[in-house]
Amino acid sequence: MRNIFIEQLIVAAKKNKKIILVVNDLGYSVVEKFAKLYPKQFYNAGVAEQNLMGIAAGLALEGYKVFVYSIGNFPTFRCAEQIRNDIDYHNLPVTIVNVGSGLGYGMLGYSHHSIQDYSLMRSFPNMTIVSPIDILETKICMNYILKTKKPFYLRLSKTKLLNNRIEKNKIFAGRWNIINKKSNNKTFLITGNILNHAVKLLSTKKYKNHSLYSLPIWGMKFKDKQKNQIKRWKEIIVLEDHLEDGGFGSWIKESINNTNINTKIISKYLNKNVVGKVGSESYLLKKFFGK
Repeated sequence: MRNIFIEQLIVAAKKNKKIILVVNDLGYSVVEKFAKLYPKQFYNAGVAEQNLMGIAAGLALEGYKVFVYSIGNFPTFRCAEQIRNDIDYHNLPVTIVNVGSGLGYGMLGYSHHSIQDYSLMRSFPNMTIVSPIDILETKICMNYILKTKKPFYLRLSKTKLLNNRIEKNKIFAGRWNIINKKSNNKTFLITGNILNHAVKLLSTKKYKNHSLYSLPIWGMKFKDKQKNQIKRWKEIIVLEDHLEDGGFGSWIKESINNTNINTKIISKYLNKNVVGKVGSESYLLKKFFGK
């Protein structure tokens, strides 16, 4: 996903000199091409994430569209105050890019596990979460981000493209995206780096007739759009690579609070016992997802 992101950013930056990429002394093997082609549109702020967000906000106030590139919890929790006060409050066109989301950096331990980020980023009123499930959604979502002057949280992972995906040109914010339509009353709903688990579940006898939808663009401002989509279904199973509290499943359930919608919503998420554990992404998901 990160390669797709940088490729699209390079194409966009050639046409628009107001596009800026800011990094915090990482991302090498990915960002060099951009830096070489557009040195005047590239800044390395060093290992100083709070300053990084301040720089991004300042550039955005001067009319630039800024992309901040980092990994794990570094572009979220470490600089939460700056995101809240400098970027979200002023509704600035800054896209915070988190590579290796979820347990993508599982071998580096808890400091690098991005499994509570939804709870933080969805609490900001102007922030739009963009959490594509594969490279196809990443392409489409990047087109949306590039055309929209708002703050975004772009959560990227290492998931590749499903072989049976149909090429699409548009994804609508807050609207579910059809991945595999089977049942009309039972479906999986996913966001982010959980596609492979969804595919495994769909291959079992228990879930083989379930449909599969994704919601790659969501956030506080899109919660009201969920009611009409939820009430169509008898059962929805929500999957996410995040802890339960403050996660995507919680957000979906909150969207029908104080309504008479009786759809059964089942959440499958990371067990809290994953906290403090070290291992590959595949190992940690196998051991702690949906348990």
